[in-house]
Amino acid sequence: MLRKSILIVDDEELVRRTARSVVCDLVDVCHEAENGQQALEKVKQLKPDLVLLDISMPLMNGLRAAYEIRQVAPSIKIIFFTVDTSGDAHSAAHAPGANAFVAKSEGAKLIQTVKLLLLA
Repeated sequence: MLRKSILIVDDEELVRRTARSVVCDLVDVCHEAENGQQALEKVKQLKPDLVLLDISMPLMNGLRAAYEIRQVAPSIKIIFFTVDTSGDAHSAAHAPGANAFVAKSEGAKLIQTVKLLLLA
């Protein structure tokens, strides 16, 4: 187990719960947020090592949240975890400085990406 923490951000509780079951065995602490605004506040409070971030969310979408997170925690690792795997979404995800982009259907790739980023 890595001695790290993850913040899982998605507006769907089922997605957060599923992501927890996939990645939270890899780290000491898993936190959750329902939208980008909550994510930003939790990043400031909890200082996680990695944020697993959906792109499409109410109040503040993942792209804006990633930009805001980069302003307060520039070294934090960000993985966009989304159902939108279009080229446009992938390009947009790198604009705010995401470290990785993983489709929600790719659980094995998510585990590999989390390990890679947390060991870096």
